[in-house]
Amino acid sequence: MTSTVLGYPRIGAQRELKRATEAYWAGRISETELLRTAGTLRREVWDTLRDAGVDLVPSNTFSLYDQVLDTTVMVDAVPARFRGLRGLDAYFAMARGAEGVPPLEMTKWFDTNYHYLVPEIGPRTRFRLADGARAKPILEYLEARELGIETRPVLVGPLTYLLLAKPEPGTATDPLDLLDPLVEVYAELLERLAGAGAQWVQLDEPALAADRSERELTALGRAYHRLGGLPSRPKILVATYFGEIGRALPVLAATRVEAIGLDFVAGPGNLQAVASIGGLPRRTVVAGVVDGRNVWRTDLSAALSTCAALLGLAGEVVASTSCSLMHVPLDLDAETGLDDGLRRRLAFARQKADEVVAIGRALTRGSEAIAARAAEDGPAAAPRADYRVRARLDALGDGTVRPDRAVRFAAQRRSLNLPPLATTTIGSFPQTERVRRARADHRAGRIDDAAYEQIMRAEIDKVIDLQERIGLDVLVHGEPERNDMVQYFAERLDGFAATRNGWVQSYGTRYVRPPILHGDVTRPGPMTVRWTTYAQSRTRKPVKGMLTGPVTMLAWSFVREDQPLAATARQVALALRDEIRDLEAAGIGVIQVDEPALRELLPLRRADRAAYLDWAVGAFRLATGGVADTTQIHTHMCYAEFGEVLGAIEALDADVTSVEAARSHMELVADLRDAGYAGGIGPGVYDIHSPRVPPVEEIEDLVRRALRVVPPGRLWVNPDCGLKTRGYAETEAALRTMVDAAHRVRASLNGM
Repeated sequence: MTSTVLGYPRIGAQRELKRATEAYWAGRISETELLRTAGTLRREVWDTLRDAGVDLVPSNTFSLYDQVLDTTVMVDAVPARFRGLRGLDAYFAMARGAEGVPPLEMTKWFDTNYHYLVPEIGPRTRFRLADGARAKPILEYLEARELGIETRPVLVGPLTYLLLAKPEPGTATDPLDLLDPLVEVYAELLERLAGAGAQWVQLDEPALAADRSERELTALGRAYHRLGGLPSRPKILVATYFGEIGRALPVLAATRVEAIGLDFVAGPGNLQAVASIGGLPRRTVVAGVVDGRNVWRTDLSAALSTCAALLGLAGEVVASTSCSLMHVPLDLDAETGLDDGLRRRLAFARQKADEVVAIGRALTRGSEAIAARAAEDGPAAAPRADYRVRARLDALGDGTVRPDRAVRFAAQRRSLNLPPLATTTIGSFPQTERVRRARADHRAGRIDDAAYEQIMRAEIDKVIDLQERIGLDVLVHGEPERNDMVQYFAERLDGFAATRNGWVQSYGTRYVRPPILHGDVTRPGPMTVRWTTYAQSRTRKPVKGMLTGPVTMLAWSFVREDQPLAATARQVALALRDEIRDLEAAGIGVIQVDEPALRELLPLRRADRAAYLDWAVGAFRLATGGVADTTQIHTHMCYAEFGEVLGAIEALDADVTSVEAARSHMELVADLRDAGYAGGIGPGVYDIHSPRVPPVEEIEDLVRRALRVVPPGRLWVNPDCGLKTRGYAETEAALRTMVDAAHRVRASLNGM
């Protein structure tokens, strides 16, 4: 074995998984039809990797929704509230909720934009291999073998699974206390996989790229001593990624696992780590030298050099991707509209599989294969430089510092005249088929600018009218003209390129097309002003201007690697600063600069976090620092564990911060208060990722919980996130319920 990949996109070349799953939810296809599509997609991946020449193809990387949720089902850690449901009904209820049954919490997969469903572990959790011999990893291994393809089943490792889990609400269970019974389930599964004929199994432990305590490292050793000591099992690859393995390496090296996967892209120090323990002479090192998270072509010579250095330290070296390729688009060949100079710098999942194979072959046949490949690809163009934007940034320095919040709050109270518990939404409203078709028709030239403008204005009229009737206090224009909160801006900024088919899964059936940030960033002209000012002309209530912040623009794009992220973030921030000034000059008094990815980009190692937060906060303040005291700056964050960035949220110096809080039961509100946050806070009071419309009493209870720690003048009432993916019927019902709950609580305050 000389080459492998740790995972591959599962969504299909034409997003077949999304379409089939949503058709199943809508009742348009049966479970059988959905599973048939799933089987076709699995076979396409296995065939693609085999035909590319990958030596050992992974299996069990497919999921109908999320691999962590699949693990929860596999080990029967299904919470009690879902036990009355069966099969896919229970599976999708855990992801999306059901009538009267809230879903599992959802948050970011380490420092990526992928979201997983958080396991809930409680005193009643009893791990078992739920389907025995028909467990999903076994069935998919056998399915591939029937096609003549030998695969390596991939599992979320037991330590990472428990470290990602949370105690069941209302309990104090420490999930790690249940490691030993969980490992016994994995032991049974490994024995069954061996009985089915599997030669290898991959256990993913990305949690090892973060700081780990002595207790956690001891647990790691205990788990893999047990699994490595099984008398009948496949060979074990423990795959780590997203950074350096640190102190976990000697722990794994002391067990009997046959292979260790290391990320040499995000964790270049892993090479020294292997050398520092005297090498791994009796182990296979699966060397992650092809970047699984970015779209730039691999420097094959440098990657081969890393693998060659490992040859003297390891028993065997296998070239691999740094992590699963599910984080990049499927195939560069599907992109016919990219600039040829940029295209020569790129590689998507299909091309990265070729790169891995080329490196693996060069390890055994010599570097001539790599030289031939480089000559075939041709030279890549250098990134574009714009010295004007660099000069402006040098002249600005750190940007303008805004006055104290108390001064701003007083000015904003006078200018906006908002009630306590002010109600609003996060930004987007449902995107109907008519709206999506109009955007597509305009892009294709089937309708002209005037017709497109008319359709968009009609949609804005509808959204403004709906919000007026519901009784919201601060309105939005609904963003009908936007395809995505990052892509929309990237298409209007120089230095970015957009793809046509570069889809990447964010969660479930939510896919995004991350833009490619390839050169210096500049703003040719206003991006949002005409739509926002048109909406403001249709109402006397304030309408928020809606922008995506600099950190999120970077996090949800594929970003150039030839300069520090901090420098790129300042370029994006400068463009946003210009947009904010244009909005303010046009009479927009409330401007929201969303930063949902602030926590996402936080380095996994604590030692690296201060530097990141310094430039991330600085970029936000550069973007927002030039406004008047009367202009209210909002920001929004969602679906992440914010504990490590609470101080940074305060340092952003926004006037109002809205956050996801419904699935996490308002935990973050008290945390923000305890961290010294003194701005306005809008904790999400219902989960927009579920079609469920919560009862008014449920939202009222959440608002009252928040009021225990936030005074009513600083508390806002809003959903968790944007409403783009919901339908109008459920959106209107949920927002009416939300406003009713806010009015009830507001009335009780007035009567006190």
